[in-house]
Amino acid sequence: MPRKSWPGGLTPDEAATVEDEWFAHAVRWQYAFGGAPDRWLVLGGRGAGKTRLGAEWVNGLVHGFAPFSLTRYSQIALVAETLGDAREVMIDGPSGIIAISRGERPHFEAGRRRLVWPSGAVAQAFSAEDPDSLRGPQFEAAWCDEICKWRHADATYDMLQFALRLGERPRQIITTTPKPVPVLRRLLSDSGVTVRRLKTHDNAENLAPGFLAALEERYGGSRLGRQEINGELIEDRPDALWNRTALEAVTGSDAQELKRIVVAVDPSATGHAGSAACGIVVAGATTEGDAVVLADGTIASASPSEWAATAVRLYHQFEADSIVAEVNQGGEMVATVIRMVDDHVPVKPVRAKRGKWLRAEPVAALYEQGRVHHARRMPELEDEMCDFGPDGLSGGRSPDRVDALVWAITELLIAGRGEPRVRAVGSGQ
Repeated sequence: MPRKSWPGGLTPDEAATVEDEWFAHAVRWQYAFGGAPDRWLVLGGRGAGKTRLGAEWVNGLVHGFAPFSLTRYSQIALVAETLGDAREVMIDGPSGIIAISRGERPHFEAGRRRLVWPSGAVAQAFSAEDPDSLRGPQFEAAWCDEICKWRHADATYDMLQFALRLGERPRQIITTTPKPVPVLRRLLSDSGVTVRRLKTHDNAENLAPGFLAALEERYGGSRLGRQEINGELIEDRPDALWNRTALEAVTGSDAQELKRIVVAVDPSATGHAGSAACGIVVAGATTEGDAVVLADGTIASASPSEWAATAVRLYHQFEADSIVAEVNQGGEMVATVIRMVDDHVPVKPVRAKRGKWLRAEPVAALYEQGRVHHARRMPELEDEMCDFGPDGLSGGRSPDRVDALVWAITELLIAGRGEPRVRAVGSGQ
């Protein structure tokens, strides 16, 4: 907005100050509308703007700028993995405190590892390599950067909490790319911590042209990509039948000839909002005796006619031999509903006689033997597989995708013995 158009009779200098402030340029996902919380955890991908947000937060507290603070803070801790990171990223970096400062700019006293503003405010740098360095000092606020990389994360964070004892309202912001480490799980489970999630795509306008496209082409959908681009916390259960490292090793295999393709369906009993999803997985058997998972067509909160239509569409798309459908809940109704959509589709009913875990174990063993591959990344299916333990999925959720996968691989490699019909893995796509 041109300065002459600012309302309220602002002077040119006042208008310039307002116009140069971050709210005129910030991506809305970064900005703390309504005020910043006292304990703020910001999870984000690479280039999502976490460092800029942390630096602006410090700048806002030092000057008493909304939305971060309406009063000035003068004693601030800057905590990073190392002292080098504190200086090169948080202080001197392209998005660091010195680079983004307007008006009164701080200067860095290298010998004392601190930033000093003309107002007398001080921000002191600390390393997570030395938790005890936080014994003694006291602060009103703290910025913790990349806490998931800290070597002594829990000890350093604990020492910092004891040091945040000045002022009427001690504050802290924690900016990090998420990783499955204990300190992050601890913060996420703390009801007093407010969480903001940023994706690299949210900050696209401030990134180099082609950067995101190149990342997506190479890492999109992978565990690393979901963590480093989308800012997701990706975890494996220690007692799960599958893990992500092993799954990524069998993903994206070369095209192979397939002698048989099935669409496996784990029907949902109801179709209202909040009901279990209908698991639908397409897989094929190779001429070498292995299996390839081709697609995850699982559909959530669908009526019987909706999931049946999806299964039939995938049957034709992949030129499948049959639809394999579990009939424990729906009985003959399952096959009837599918034939109402297309009465020429062969339907093979299967009935579960053992629990989900026992049915899945032989399939997981086939994965370990390298006999099952995934044609492409299927993040939601992989999430269920890596969260499937002896008691099912965490939180009591239904493993609908895993059930459908197990039926498909069981049919193709354990129970199925179909006549050969040779096709390529990409058929029907």
